[in-house]
Amino acid sequence: MAEQEIKQETKAGKAYLVGAGPGRADLITVRGLKLLKQAEVVMYDRLIPQELLQEARPEAEMIFVGKGPDRHVMEQEEITQLLVEQVRAGKQVVRLKGGDPLVFGRGGEEVLALAEAGLAYEIVPGISSALAGPAYAGIPVTHRGMVTSFAVVTGHEDPHKPESTTDWAALAQVPTLVMLMAAKNIARIRGELLAAGRAGETPAAAISWATTDRQQVVRTTLDKLPADIAAHKLPTPMIVVLGDVVTLHDKLAWFKPDGGAGGFVPYEAVEGSQ
Repeated sequence: MAEQEIKQETKAGKAYLVGAGPGRADLITVRGLKLLKQAEVVMYDRLIPQELLQEARPEAEMIFVGKGPDRHVMEQEEITQLLVEQVRAGKQVVRLKGGDPLVFGRGGEEVLALAEAGLAYEIVPGISSALAGPAYAGIPVTHRGMVTSFAVVTGHEDPHKPESTTDWAALAQVPTLVMLMAAKNIARIRGELLAAGRAGETPAAAISWATTDRQQVVRTTLDKLPADIAAHKLPTPMIVVLGDVVTLHDKLAWFKPDGGAGGFVPYEAVEGSQ
């Protein structure tokens, strides 16, 4: 029945915004993988696990629409327009996005365009790196008796905005702060948090390529965060975690990259052969 799911749709096209997960290929959801296997068109981003592309049908049209920090294959407006055109043409399209499609992935803009065009769509949530990254570093973002709340913030706002809309003074008071895409601006962010009263000795961790066999974790403090990231030459993508829960990394770090940890485990292998 599952394999017929897309085929049973009407002739009209439909878009599926699928979260590919935080980096490790087999952290995609079961539903996301099933839809990927059935899609006629796959529009995929830069940081999705490359192994997942092998799960698409051989005849599926694969369209790379990834954006890097300094190089965009397509601007967001072009990506959104292409998605609309493919669905309007009657195609079953999987829009494969890293992490969760609605967490700093501009998925909301794409969904709005589909809705305004009167086209069918479905959002398939994915595991966000904001949660998976700390988990793979042995850092619970909440912990009984220590932390009851956390916040997730981008460290890279739209450069065309006249001024920042991030309230760092308010965020400085949140017990656990998870920052995505913050590497480039980490020195400025550190300054904002210190100016707002966050203690320089607050435990911090920088997690590079979380959940993959390239994962690295640097345990430090807010004061030393920019210097330690630079000293270890941590590559992006990077997640920064700030707060007392970071101290739990010292006891709970469980993931040991071994050169094969990012390998894809097919769903059928997990379930067992019939």
